[in-house]
Amino acid sequence: MQDKMKRMQELVELLNRARKAYEQEDKEIISNYEYDKLYDELAKLEKELGTILSSSPTVNVGYEVLSELPKERHEKPMLSLDKTKEISQLKEFLGEKNAVISWKLDGLTIVLTYQDGSLQKAVTRGNGEIGEVITNNAKVFQNLPLQIPYQGEVILRGEAVIGYKDFERINSQIPEADAKYKNPRNLCSGSVRQLNNEITAQRNVKFVAFNLVKADGVEFENSRMKQFDWMQEQGFEVVEHHIANRENIEKEVEWFSHQILENDLPSDGLVLVYDDIEYGKSLGTTAKFPRDSYAFKWADEIRETTLLEIEWSPSRTGLINPVAIFEPVELEGTTVSRASVHNLSIMEELELGIGDVIQVYKANMIIPQIAENLTRSGVCEIPKECPVCGGSTKIKVENDTKTLYCINPQCQAKQVKSFALFVSRDAMNIEGLSEATLEKFIAAGFMKDFSDIYHLERFEHEIKTMEGFGEKSYANLQASVENSRNTTMPKLIYSLGIPNIGLSNAKMICEEFENNPKRLLDATTEELNQISGIGAVIAKSFVEYFQEEEHRKLLEKLLKEVKIQQEEQSQEEKIFANLNFVITGNVEHFANRREVKEAIEIRGGKVTGSVTSKTNYLINNDIESSSSKNKKARELGIPIISENEFIEMLERK
Repeated sequence: MQDKMKRMQELVELLNRARKAYEQEDKEIISNYEYDKLYDELAKLEKELGTILSSSPTVNVGYEVLSELPKERHEKPMLSLDKTKEISQLKEFLGEKNAVISWKLDGLTIVLTYQDGSLQKAVTRGNGEIGEVITNNAKVFQNLPLQIPYQGEVILRGEAVIGYKDFERINSQIPEADAKYKNPRNLCSGSVRQLNNEITAQRNVKFVAFNLVKADGVEFENSRMKQFDWMQEQGFEVVEHHIANRENIEKEVEWFSHQILENDLPSDGLVLVYDDIEYGKSLGTTAKFPRDSYAFKWADEIRETTLLEIEWSPSRTGLINPVAIFEPVELEGTTVSRASVHNLSIMEELELGIGDVIQVYKANMIIPQIAENLTRSGVCEIPKECPVCGGSTKIKVENDTKTLYCINPQCQAKQVKSFALFVSRDAMNIEGLSEATLEKFIAAGFMKDFSDIYHLERFEHEIKTMEGFGEKSYANLQASVENSRNTTMPKLIYSLGIPNIGLSNAKMICEEFENNPKRLLDATTEELNQISGIGAVIAKSFVEYFQEEEHRKLLEKLLKEVKIQQEEQSQEEKIFANLNFVITGNVEHFANRREVKEAIEIRGGKVTGSVTSKTNYLINNDIESSSSKNKKARELGIPIISENEFIEMLERK
């Protein structure tokens, strides 16, 4: 008895920790398969012992939300659904009644309120009682109607989701393995809860309605199906739904299980809700579940296979992720041969070893995962050397999670950011070298320093046969590389990534030294300090960079690859000499704050990030705001000027 009680306590702690990591921190410490298995074990123990702990996930719904978004209490608690993997239990639930069967979408549940035909409010499910107000973000969901025909109050629920195609597109733009999103739900959760809805808009979030809570005065003939029809008429995308009963439930489940392979929206099962609205209401709820609904979780298709190797995948942050490579198996209609293990903790939990017999499945029938290791040899060696640079590795522990890192600061895998700056538009302007492509080229050994970009023809065959490349893309890349050979000295200096040296600073310095490479290499801090707009920090960074023999040789190598074009000398008067500015808030007449910064620096001024006693002007279009920078400026008696006032300063000669 005591052993069972102890096991129950262990399960409650582990499941709560796993759910908190998944829902609040967007990370996965155990697989969905393992979570469901442990949840079922806990429920069985609770029934056997007749004891349910107050913190048990079988009775508690969600966690308190953690963000700066405003919070709001729901009028009625939003309960989760009781679930099963057995069709026999669905038949028992159905009895003689009809139910609406639909996808159980895997995203973030949202409650929408419309008044007089306009969207008034959007609130996340949160912990079921208190959610976060995300109205501003909901307004940029890809398919959400901001106006609907019905003029009364409407409250409905639905799922904010990101499709697999957009998930893969967004992940492909993130080269470092540890920064990639593990699944569409994590990506959606982060996208919906952004403080800046411009980011939300870029993520192509969709809203799919699944439940009408209120629409006074509309006759639905006591039918959920009629409610779905009405929501569609109002302009909402509704979840795929059919009528199900005891006779056809098996065929319906089979239909959805086949359809999921073609479905772009992530789903972790199905939902049944009685079509008879009043009957459903009359049943009431348990402490956690409504009695009018039931969830069906997919019985995962599991295959046994043999682990062939662990591939160690480095990223630009130094993180080295383990990837399991196994004998190919057929899962959910496709051939699968690899699955991310995510981190060392999961690898150790599974006790993975080469040659082990493992069980694999697809989470939500899409993402390959390891369900179980049947032989658990645990003989897999953790590499002591980075697979890219051969440098030493180190195990780090954060939040009870072990990860492996390369500690060599010169590791090529860590150089992606610096290469990305080198090829960027304001620098050498080389198209066709995204961060993802750079990471591949660096990992393959094509590039060790910037000058290698000008000799990629040595790897022509390898590049043409890489995934995503071919004759045309290789030719376009080479043409862009050749075009970049015609550049200016400021762009070349900026492209090196010298700390604190922006393009405008590089222009000032190059202009002062007449674009002469030798003079630039031998510049002293005293000489640089005399340039209006160049302070001690910038001067020190510049001199220290070229004190490194490796950096001097790199510039000399690059100068042999490029042809320096003479830039027109800046005729701008140094009207802001010895003046310090801080810029905050949005700008209207410039493309961005960086343009304002360059306009100041090219005229001899300096831009800093915080207001101090040395600040001469704070530029903020919202002069009356109570922001921390405005408050500090008022305390110190520093003028707060608008963008228009700044432009007037520019026009004074």
